[in-house]
Amino acid sequence: MEREIDPHDAVDYLIRNAKKFAQARAERIYLEEFRKTKKALLMKQSMEKTIIAQERDAYAHLEYQELLKGIREAVTIEEELRWHMVAAQARIDIYRSQEATARMEMKATV
Repeated sequence: MEREIDPHDAVDYLIRNAKKFAQARAERIYLEEFRKTKKALLMKQSMEKTIIAQERDAYAHLEYQELLKGIREAVTIEEELRWHMVAAQARIDIYRSQEATARMEMKATV
């Protein structure tokens, strides 16, 4: 069963969610960059002498693990929004194809 596609709804969805997508992407990028800062801060707090031991402490630290969970959540939100936007664009493309087919059928019957 073919479903009627309203390209205006799809475009409206893209417009409504553009800012949410941009914010989700910005949050993900910020957290990925902040991860480096957090690692450096945690290494600085470490009582270990060697860089390797400080790095181990930083990666094992609860704050670093929480940051990684935040990155995971940010990526999940961004990807969900991105795929909804891809789907909306696909709906617009389907509508274009349907309209082109309808025009060709009209010309063939005239």
